[in-house]
Amino acid sequence: MDVQLLISLAVIHTIALASPGPDFALVVKLSTQENRAVAIASAAGISVAILAHTLLSLTGLSLIIHSSEQLFILVQLIGASYLAWMGVGAARAALSHWRDPVALEKAQQSEGLSVKKGFLQGLYTNLLNPKALVFFITLFSTLITPQVSFITKSVAALLLFTLSMMWFSLIAMVLTKPKIQIKLKRATPVINLLTGFVFISVALVIISGVII
Repeated sequence: MDVQLLISLAVIHTIALASPGPDFALVVKLSTQENRAVAIASAAGISVAILAHTLLSLTGLSLIIHSSEQLFILVQLIGASYLAWMGVGAARAALSHWRDPVALEKAQQSEGLSVKKGFLQGLYTNLLNPKALVFFITLFSTLITPQVSFITKSVAALLLFTLSMMWFSLIAMVLTKPKIQIKLKRATPVINLLTGFVFISVALVIISGVII
């Protein structure tokens, strides 16, 4: 087992996890507006999607998708559409709250998302993001050579999944603490607007890449 390789993967992946993006924005949004179970479910969904990207890259399927121009454009358009839809939804929620403060209070008192929906939002946000696909292709094509053993590849996949779950679960655990959540709920419209901005920005970058 190549320990040096695993350490390199862990460091690079940890830096990527800490970088602001759709995954981070989603977990923050759900952690401040939903219960802990839903927030952790979204963390699990993102982590499962990262595991899927890892396995696709290790088996070469991601490279096949990326190499096919028409297939990759289709993947990009699907991913951009989903991210834009999520972004517009978050932005509209923010504007609705500002126009009608009572709506904010009702929204906070509503039942909210189910654990299943929280998981699926996390799963789709990462899995349908073509930037994630390209990131893992680049990461593994650079560090994982044909000489790397099956055991090292298996440990690498498990390592990235574990790091992802730990990081996003930590965010969920911290932000769903009652005192913190109560304070942050007052900023729900701002959080929704910022989340919408992040999702829509990424979607526009993806679409511009397709067009240009």
